Amino acid sequence: MLLKRMLKKIFLCMLGLVTSVTALSQSVKGYELEREMPVFLDELKKELTYPMAWGNSPIKEFDEWRTQARATVLDAMLAPPPYTADYKTEVLAEEQRNGYRARKIQFNLSGYSRVNAYMLVPDGEGPFPAVVLLHDHGGHYSIGKEKMIRPFGVESAVLEDADAWAKQCYGGQYVGDYLAAHGYVVISIDAIFWGERGRKEGIDGEKHMWIAGHFQMLGRCWSAFMNYEDVYTTDFLASQPEVDVNRIGCMGFSMGAYRTWMLAALSDKIKAGAAVCWMVTTDCQFSWKYGRENGGFANTLPGLRRYLDYPHIASIACPKPMFFLNGRFDKLFPPEGVNDAFSIMHNVWKSQNADDRLKTEIWEMPHDCGPKVQEAVLQFLDRWL
Repeated sequence: MLLKRMLKKIFLCMLGLVTSVTALSQSVKGYELEREMPVFLDELKKELTYPMAWGNSPIKEFDEWRTQARATVLDAMLAPPPYTADYKTEVLAEEQRNGYRARKIQFNLSGYSRVNAYMLVPDGEGPFPAVVLLHDHGGHYSIGKEKMIRPFGVESAVLEDADAWAKQCYGGQYVGDYLAAHGYVVISIDAIFWGERGRKEGIDGEKHMWIAGHFQMLGRCWSAFMNYEDVYTTDFLASQPEVDVNRIGCMGFSMGAYRTWMLAALSDKIKAGAAVCWMVTTDCQFSWKYGRENGGFANTLPGLRRYLDYPHIASIACPKPMFFLNGRFDKLFPPEGVNDAFSIMHNVWKSQNADDRLKTEIWEMPHDCGPKVQEAVLQFLDRWL
């Protein structure tokens, strides 16, 4: 009888063990990633409390918060390229256009890089208001600055490439030429990986991952280099005799819009900014409903999301005049996330009695920066610069 009871206990224990193993095997999916995201995405997102955001931070004095929030962003940007004001500027070529003069120039952007740039200067007596133009990503790397300013003195293939891109994304109208014709000095350079700052071996968009990884192995951040260099470009522009240093703005489309509000947050020389088609919340952008972030390493700063989300970073620009414009049919930035981001920013500008300086709009359009958009940007810049 005793043996029978013991055998029964052993059987029940074995049955329980088999049941536990079966349950465990059912809980293990055999993978931890889905659609390029961790399967525990929702748990990770719950941990994003953004403790450095205005209103979340224990700092209640706004200027002090701006200083600390900017320092948080800079910390995530890792080490900068060495700064230089010894530009050694050369004018490589000039061309007179309708109401302004186009220059292709070369200058020392940093202690590492000497770059080519296009700069347009209105006819007449300056100093003039000025705009730093920040080109897009588009998965199109053969040109950078030429997306914003029509090139000259280049091979026909480069001009054809630029004209085709302007037609595809800008309604056939170059933003830089449009602004210069209306009285603005404008400048644009290539970001690293685009145009004349690409790979010796040639264009290969799949090398993003390797380049970003190599930068981080060296204690640097490829994405942050773009932001640092945008600040350095602004400093260079401010040094030009044709420029009114109190009326410098920035503008960009897509990745250029991201660079725009980053620049406005990081540089006190920027007095106003216009960002077309790049604003959203992480909660919306990283979701099973809408998919993943599309810019990849081009707008990734290590660890920053532990402290600040996109609209919180952009709010460091407050109380500067800023214009954010997105498209309702933009597949990269769902209106739900865009509106949430706009609401966050408006709360910040309202807290500083500056909500009239923040303009946010969603138009019935896709991912686009055509002539009507450029006209709205010009009107905004005319008002504030």
